[in-house]
Amino acid sequence: MSTFNNAYDVSREAEMKEPLDFNRRSRLKHVDRVFKAEILNIIHLTEMEKLYQIRLLDPAERARFSFLPGQFVMLEVPGYGEIPISISSSPAKNGYLELCIRRAGVVTGALHRAQRGAKVGVRGPFGSHFPMEEMKNHNLLLVAGGLGLAPLRAPIFEVIDHRPDYGDVNILYGTREPAQLLFDYQYEEWGRIDDIDLRIIVEKPDPGWTGPTGMITELIGDLEIDPRRTFAIVCGPPVMFKSVCRHLVEIGVSMRRIFVSLERRMHCGMGKCCRCNVGSTFTCMDGPVFDYWAVMNLKEAI
Repeated sequence: MSTFNNAYDVSREAEMKEPLDFNRRSRLKHVDRVFKAEILNIIHLTEMEKLYQIRLLDPAERARFSFLPGQFVMLEVPGYGEIPISISSSPAKNGYLELCIRRAGVVTGALHRAQRGAKVGVRGPFGSHFPMEEMKNHNLLLVAGGLGLAPLRAPIFEVIDHRPDYGDVNILYGTREPAQLLFDYQYEEWGRIDDIDLRIIVEKPDPGWTGPTGMITELIGDLEIDPRRTFAIVCGPPVMFKSVCRHLVEIGVSMRRIFVSLERRMHCGMGKCCRCNVGSTFTCMDGPVFDYWAVMNLKEAI
């Protein structure tokens, strides 16, 4: 039996029944809206990460809930607190979310002890998003390191769901060790889709590893990239941002066509704790998605 069965009410004020607003700063009255939800399934990915498949309980709320690739939600575990988590699922599945969560603190520790059927709260969606509309009719380079594949999954699903709208797609993914690879059960599926090239690399191979070894920038060097027709999305640790984005700029990709997600800095998701503050910018309020030009002008952003 689940340890989380606390019940709590969702606000029914008239304004809360209006369509969701994707501009976080324009209408902050939506930040306190809590959708009651339940954990449908838990998929064990690695020793530290699990994927939670979550469904909003109210059918009417499920029908109207939507998000854009790159956005995040605040996930509440009653009695423990809440955390910001990037959405890892297809935007086409209204009211159903997949959240990849690493065990790293009190709230995530409680989630890793949770069972199927546990009740949770969801606020959002919040934040900026990857400009998928602008990317249509262009080639895409999707680069992820480690846990960065979690936020990259939403744009991957968006491309798969609307495959004719995009050109060639290259997905590059790297981790330190093979045991840290996420979503390995989907690699074959992604690799079978026309004009999607998936390449995976690890820094420290184990005896059973037969793929490439090294840094993820080595994979980029093997690609033929037309910088005038390419958009890039980069998700992962800050050290990877620097090397990958620098390499892309060197081969001619515009900084305005390179997008990164800085969700790793976020904590409260409301601009109150100041942990994600970079100069006058709050990652949770102005991001988490930024183009590389904006990041280069934010001191200590990466």
